[in-house]
Amino acid sequence: MAIAVMAGCKKQQIAATTVPVAVVVALPVINTVDTTISYLALGDSYTIGQSVPYTQSFPFQLASQLRSNNFYVTDPLIIARTGWTTADLKRAIADSAITKKFSFVTLLIGVNNQFQNGDTATYRTDFDDLVNTSVLYAKSNPKHVFVLSIPDWSVTPFALTSGRNIATIKAQIDVFNAINERESNKLGVNYLNITDVSRKAATDTTLLADDGLHPSGLMYLMWVKLLAPQVVAGLK
Repeated sequence: MAIAVMAGCKKQQIAATTVPVAVVVALPVINTVDTTISYLALGDSYTIGQSVPYTQSFPFQLASQLRSNNFYVTDPLIIARTGWTTADLKRAIADSAITKKFSFVTLLIGVNNQFQNGDTATYRTDFDDLVNTSVLYAKSNPKHVFVLSIPDWSVTPFALTSGRNIATIKAQIDVFNAINERESNKLGVNYLNITDVSRKAATDTTLLADDGLHPSGLMYLMWVKLLAPQVVAGLK
């Protein structure tokens, strides 16, 4: 059973979109016999898969994709909640008191810092702390930490009715992503740009969940098709 650490709050039940049958990505073969791969996913609504079934979230689709290629992967342990900023995630990790180490860790955080007009200097400091914490959870191996960029919600119907300037949202997302990419490179962890994929939702509504804001299972699958080969290469 997967364990989701969400500060005692259950994930909101919202009508879910339907995702097509996943296409299995052909991954490089490595010796995984008798090797169990454990996975910790850290983040916010984009990590729990807000508004889609949890099995369509990118952590669960990633685990499924790896299993389809003969990797022995446990269900991901998720520390994430809708609305969390970097500060919220840091507190939640500390409150969880998890001491277990993991084969690899993913980190996707920052959209709520941007949404709440958070300070970029604070984001940089918090993000560095979270990356360093992720490295510790990944058995002190930075190559087993995978940072995903922040999706661009300016292309969503929610943004159009939010009363905010669309160009400003996009520009702010780019600023926050410039920070997390630069810091990820500095700290030696893997980095994946999924922002460009998220912008495809501007012309393809199948990439959005029914709430008009969060990704659909299909978009998460597009992320996973990019992320899975990176994870395999990092675990070699």
